[in-house]
Amino acid sequence: MAVLVTGGAGYIGSHAVAALAERGEEIVVVDNLQQGHRDAVTGGKLYVGDLRDADFLETVFKENKIDSVIHFAANSLVGESMTLPGKYYHNNVYGTLCLLEKMIEHNVLRIVFSSTAATYGEPENVPIDEFDRTLPTNAYGETKLAMEKMMKWFDVAHGLKYVSLRYFNAAGAHPDGKIGEDHSPETHLVPIVLQAALGKRPHISVFGEDYETPDGSCIRDYIHVSDLAEAHVLAVHRLRSGADSAIYNLGNGQGFSVKEVIDIARNVTGREIKAVIEPRRAGDPAVLVASSDRARKELGWEPKFASLEDIIRSAWGWHLANPEGYAKG
Repeated sequence: MAVLVTGGAGYIGSHAVAALAERGEEIVVVDNLQQGHRDAVTGGKLYVGDLRDADFLETVFKENKIDSVIHFAANSLVGESMTLPGKYYHNNVYGTLCLLEKMIEHNVLRIVFSSTAATYGEPENVPIDEFDRTLPTNAYGETKLAMEKMMKWFDVAHGLKYVSLRYFNAAGAHPDGKIGEDHSPETHLVPIVLQAALGKRPHISVFGEDYETPDGSCIRDYIHVSDLAEAHVLAVHRLRSGADSAIYNLGNGQGFSVKEVIDIARNVTGREIKAVIEPRRAGDPAVLVASSDRARKELGWEPKFASLEDIIRSAWGWHLANPEGYAKG
């Protein structure tokens, strides 16, 4: 029986595919390659197509014996979601509806969902736990919350069991150096800082240094991408064991400031990275850190890359070897 990984050619999805392959799982990957890369898929069978294409999706399910799904496929740029909310509802929410309906049709009743801590919005507590209110402040987070709620009602109606994993910032690269992070445009802090170290950017912008944090810059969670991938695999195993649906946060529990990320990147790379202080961005909370106590207890999840230095060092190795990402020639 196979695990279907939607968005499996993307950054986190490709690392989940690698983690499944290391365990000898049969893997089916679906990706429209809008943001994903063929070269990032290191295992399984790749189908290039869109979840909203009913005939395409039927082919995938008919040609493979699928018992579980890991669902990454989604648009995920917060800023874009605020100017093009229709795009996010159509791709993220409608795309998920198409997937869930096809799963029910083929009696596939297990799904692990790549969600986001953006579902919480402005945090009530730090660190955030799974029982805090969900009040997204952007359309991206709202669509992810809608997808979670859809899964809940599919569970009620059809017995579809799901695990939703909420997290903030994935960073780093696979330990073997074969796959890493390559977005266009790039919006994540760690690769942007490393692009500045490579001379591909003139500087790194620090949006605000007057927050109520130790150094005045925003504090965020950073988790190594391979640790996130491991959590998705553990969630599949938990559902296979007969566990009920659940939601888990994945976080480091302490967080790192923007200035800390830049300083550690300077130490890791041995290069000067110019930082320019700019005005705050609207809607940026001072601190966003998630508690992962429940995931550690119930999934048995234990991150292997505990330090930010280790995370950035793995990312730096990949960017040095692949300064143009997956581009060839």
